[in-house]
Amino acid sequence: MDSPDKAALSAVLELGSVRLEPFAERHLEPLRAACAEDPDIWEIYPVNLLGEGFDAAMARFHQLDSWVRFAVIDARCGKLVGCTNYINPDPWGVVEIGGTYLAPGVRGSDFNRTKKKLMIEHAFACGYHKIEWRVDTRNKRSMAAVLKLGVKEEGVLRQNRVTWTGYRRDTAIFGLLRDEWAG
Repeated sequence: MDSPDKAALSAVLELGSVRLEPFAERHLEPLRAACAEDPDIWEIYPVNLLGEGFDAAMARFHQLDSWVRFAVIDARCGKLVGCTNYINPDPWGVVEIGGTYLAPGVRGSDFNRTKKKLMIEHAFACGYHKIEWRVDTRNKRSMAAVLKLGVKEEGVLRQNRVTWTGYRRDTAIFGLLRDEWAG
């Protein structure tokens, strides 16, 4: 079995209308604008990417060397519509996909599934054998989207994270093994 290649995770990925670019300084202001398109959603996110919280959260994200960060671009028009990440890729072949935000205009379409497909297949190609997702149990839309991929719910961590609002969230854990992926 090949060792996973963390460095290879950071690449431009594109399929159909979805383009993922390694996150760069030029993506900051377009991401700020995309995050402002849905001010209500930030109540159920662990961090605040809205208003004054945006700069502080971005500064913390830049310090995380265990995250491989992406800007999500709608390739049809070139507009930045969100962000996503590989989180904590480990030397044993497990990586999490998370810290994802998509603007309302691309939700509810095949856009999100295509984005996830790109990330899943790329992680497996880089030598990872398992992909995980960690979702606030209040975020029913995200949990449903993950389950549509054919992943397994592995359990719930009770009150394991305090969000930026002070809420103690329960986190649902989902996992997908390479041999379970049907594409």
